[in-house]
Amino acid sequence: MNLEHLPELEARFLRYVRIDTQSAESSQDIPSTARQFDLLRLLRDELQALGATDVLLTSYGWVIGAVPATIQAADGPTVAFLAHVDTAPAFSGAGVKPIVHRNYAGGPLLLPDAPDDPITPDSDPELAGKIGEDIVTASGKTLLGADDKAGIAIIMTLAAHLLRHPEIPHGAIRVCFTPDEEIGRGVAHLKLADLAADVAYTLDGGLPGEVTYETFSADKAVVKITGVSTHPGTARDKLVNALLLAAKFIDFLPQHTRTPETTEGRAGFIHLYKMAGAAAAAELHFILRDFELDGLAAHGDLLKSLAETLQAAEPRARVSCTITPQYRNMRYWLEKDMRSVELAIQALNLTGITPVTRPTRGGTDGSRLTALGVPTPNLFTGMQNPHGPHEWISLQDMARATQVCLALARLWAESPAGKSAEPTFLGLVGLPVLAGLAVLPTDPLEPLPNKKRYVSCHLFTRARPIWPASRRRPRGGSPCGSRRSQSGPYARAIPGCSRPRSSPRAMRANRATWP
Repeated sequence: MNLEHLPELEARFLRYVRIDTQSAESSQDIPSTARQFDLLRLLRDELQALGATDVLLTSYGWVIGAVPATIQAADGPTVAFLAHVDTAPAFSGAGVKPIVHRNYAGGPLLLPDAPDDPITPDSDPELAGKIGEDIVTASGKTLLGADDKAGIAIIMTLAAHLLRHPEIPHGAIRVCFTPDEEIGRGVAHLKLADLAADVAYTLDGGLPGEVTYETFSADKAVVKITGVSTHPGTARDKLVNALLLAAKFIDFLPQHTRTPETTEGRAGFIHLYKMAGAAAAAELHFILRDFELDGLAAHGDLLKSLAETLQAAEPRARVSCTITPQYRNMRYWLEKDMRSVELAIQALNLTGITPVTRPTRGGTDGSRLTALGVPTPNLFTGMQNPHGPHEWISLQDMARATQVCLALARLWAESPAGKSAEPTFLGLVGLPVLAGLAVLPTDPLEPLPNKKRYVSCHLFTRARPIWPASRRRPRGGSPCGSRRSQSGPYARAIPGCSRPRSSPRAMRANRATWP
């Protein structure tokens, strides 16, 4: 591994995490908290000092800058790298005291402000694989903020390296830092003309090697209950207590099957994350998550049905359930053109990192950007246990992520226009079958109208994917391979498949036809 970037990554990361940038869902300001501007202004100034061009800090809290191309390519794409500055409201991000545990030797990581609550390999199995690396934690009373200040440090180090080394061939690069991602508003006021990118990557993932092109689809639900308020001394047969009705509503929920703590893998959930109110009126706030729109709709239908049941049981109260769309699974758009994912996997292989392609049980700014027409997979940073006091990250993993981004910049410059990147990774190991929907909505937040499924085979092209000898197709077969077994680690393909042209020019020309 190239350790050249470690000192710079460490200095930047420690500087950024000390700045409180917590967002606030209850705020209607943009950004939701003024303190996010403390880091945004610093990033603007640092980009200008590095020599980046077209540096902009918008009133909505977007920092955008450009690293000029070092090659001339008429058909070359502009590639953007994005990270968000805010930290989650779920746990304190004020007064972060980062601690670097040098040359980790195994065993528990002691946190000075919480000596009885260490981070251990038993609770964090990934930690056992970091022997000899430098681990950064908080002190035990706050989150660390690696989500997503690790992504910021990686992108800033990438920009600094490219600007210091104009001999490295690359096309036009844009860097972008967003506010309020943790509360679902990261790209709410983005102008695509300001971003000016054909393809993008968010640096907001966890495990080393992670490439995410499938996220949850997400809605928010608010159940409002208005009771009948009166003096408790004369309340018999008059008072309708909204808090007790809220408790009944919660008791109706499937608490053992559809909650975050009872689901994993591809199972969605209904998460009650906030309650507020008094006897006169109460509110229950939920987030709804599922990889499939049918499942997401089912979560919303359940809450509406429970609200109707509660209303019927107590007609003197007023019970309502409002569903608000948030974002949709980026898979629905990315699987139309997988070039951004293919090149990310190629960059991982070039840097000696095993690709990990699994659905993420969350969302990123890339979910909405992809729906708007800018393909935006998510890449790893190395962060672990975000949103809590046990958050940690390996500086070496951050260096690995920086190397992958450098490789990506070169691959986009070198990849022939109009051709899908050759999938040189062995047998596409780890890539799940891409199952999508044949007809996509014009509005990315509309329900999908057609439930017909198909197996996508964008990754299987005439570029000769390297199959193990035992699984290579016979000569004379389909250029995409024959239908493969349902079992085994290899993705399947169907005969006669084809993939859309994916040159940067075609990507721009076809953007208007994207859902």
